[in-house]
Amino acid sequence: MKKGLIGKKIGMTQVFEDGKAIPVTVIEAGPCVVVQKKTLENDGYNAIQLGFGDYTGKDPSRLVNKPRQGHFNKNDVPFKRRLKEFKLEDCESVNVGDIFKADTFKKGDVIDVCGISKGKGFQGTIKRHGQSRIKETHGSGPVHRHAGSMGACSSPSRIFKGKKMPGHMGTDRITVQNLTVVKIDVEHNLIAIKGAVPGPNNGYVYLTDAVKAV
Repeated sequence: MKKGLIGKKIGMTQVFEDGKAIPVTVIEAGPCVVVQKKTLENDGYNAIQLGFGDYTGKDPSRLVNKPRQGHFNKNDVPFKRRLKEFKLEDCESVNVGDIFKADTFKKGDVIDVCGISKGKGFQGTIKRHGQSRIKETHGSGPVHRHAGSMGACSSPSRIFKGKKMPGHMGTDRITVQNLTVVKIDVEHNLIAIKGAVPGPNNGYVYLTDAVKAV
């Protein structure tokens, strides 16, 4: 991994290039401050810990617990809402307190975006797994959206693990790979990425260079 940023999903819009409308997701990427530096000697691996998101309004010391306050104070960096480690190739050249902004990436870069998908609550098999309903005529009854048979009762007398059934849907960690950076606003730390990224508006996302870029 060569690059990494923490960002916040702003929403979707479109930009025009060569007369074509391109759907993009706008992400507020940075500024991210280096909160901690992991080394091979002390921690067994090389990585940097980035912090993103300032506390506004109330006194931040009332919103951050004491252990995390000590973590920030130890490295003399301001309190941040979100922390994330990135195992970069050149961690040695990065120091605590350095700032990473949207210009970490450039137009045309192919990146991966990771986030938590929208929560959809308890859903049936049609919405959750894409199954089909049965006919709604000739006495099908009020079960046309049910999952149907769960298997034989005598053998194996149980439901196999992994059976697609109704249940909680969403709030999963999703990574969308090979998205293209369409536009960057360095002044406002905004990055426009082609396509959709997981999560709701104002949800946190993590941007890294693509691991499977062609």
